[in-house]
Amino acid sequence: MKSTFASVSSLLLGVAFLIVGHGLQLIVVPLRAAAEGWSHVEIGALGSAYYIGFVAGCLGGPYAILRAGHIRAFAAAVSLAAAAIAAHPLWVVFPAWFVLRLVIGASLAALYLIIESWLNDRATNASRGVIMSAYIVVNFVAITVGQLMVTLYSVAAFQLFAIASLSMSLATIPVALTRSAQPAPITLVSFRPRALYDASPVGVIGVTAIGVANGAFWALGVVFAVGAGLTTRQAAIFMSVATVGGALMQWPVGRLSDRIDRRLVLVALLAAAALVGVLLALLPLWPSAWLALAFLFGVATLPTYSIAAAHAYDHAAAGTYVETAAGILLANACGAIVGPLVAAALMQRTGSATLFLFTAAVQVGLAGYVLLRLRQNAPMVAVDKTGFDLAATAPVGAVISPELLSLEDDQVAAPVSPPGGGDRSDAPA
Repeated sequence: MKSTFASVSSLLLGVAFLIVGHGLQLIVVPLRAAAEGWSHVEIGALGSAYYIGFVAGCLGGPYAILRAGHIRAFAAAVSLAAAAIAAHPLWVVFPAWFVLRLVIGASLAALYLIIESWLNDRATNASRGVIMSAYIVVNFVAITVGQLMVTLYSVAAFQLFAIASLSMSLATIPVALTRSAQPAPITLVSFRPRALYDASPVGVIGVTAIGVANGAFWALGVVFAVGAGLTTRQAAIFMSVATVGGALMQWPVGRLSDRIDRRLVLVALLAAAALVGVLLALLPLWPSAWLALAFLFGVATLPTYSIAAAHAYDHAAAGTYVETAAGILLANACGAIVGPLVAAALMQRTGSATLFLFTAAVQVGLAGYVLLRLRQNAPMVAVDKTGFDLAATAPVGAVISPELLSLEDDQVAAPVSPPGGGDRSDAPA
């Protein structure tokens, strides 16, 4: 066990610094925009810009890694993201922030690809579960810590952006100084929506609709909380409690879905999430009650992506797991581009509480579609399922398939290496 973690300890430490900064900027950007008096539509567009950049980074990031190698590409992407975060308080205008959010989304997508391909390369069949689960735990803990750090200073000051930028910058140190060899495999992301839909209609429709609802929540949740009368500190705690609730439920809900039809589990989660969303929208946020509602919303909402993704893997043909991982990632990100824009437009017209009425409507609609598919198709036999994989289905990363990467897959490539081994970072693209 000790040797297993020794090979990835530097990378996991870098991930911790990276995600703390990421979690902080996810909260401080919409809070600062709201404090500046920007409209809901503008704030929603910032959330969509992040996911537009994320999709671009997923598509283009692998080629930067193939050209420069993992360590240099990691350092470049971290530097770009840290610089973009630090630039926010310099130009507090919507066009500049929209571009900066594009840059941060693209950088984070490339970083996830680097980290996850690196971890996959270090893992064996025996150690993969432990390594990837540790990575997911680090993600959830770090993003929660980052969210809570917004309480340290006023969102109107520059310090929070500086802290987020500094934290991200520190991520480079343990990775740049690692003695571990750079890995070879990297996933080349491609998306065949028709083939993915034919294999698993509930999987692809599910992750897309969940992207719509959850993208709106991540982009505008703090705006709702402040609009409902919570302080900045309470709004940060609201988001953090929801994150913790979702993190705690990933594994037990996933294991339950191994035993019964995953679609039934998904419908139950969607119904519970919609109910809690309606309560958040219609009830006043009494002291302590908003904590309970935030926790329950996270418990019901955040694992829905995991279950839909696991269902898609169940129906993936042998040898297509990498393609399936890429497809569900991009489908979810495309939904997350749309969600904040639509929710923000509704909030602009009817008030911030409409956010959770919107997420509830999307969740009820998806539940109805899943119920329709339940009537049309018999459940999969338990022995034919892939088995719930926390790493491959957690809503925090990029492309992780439930199997080790193989260079025999046409979506997996390796940097060109000079004779004698090593990474040739100056090789032409």
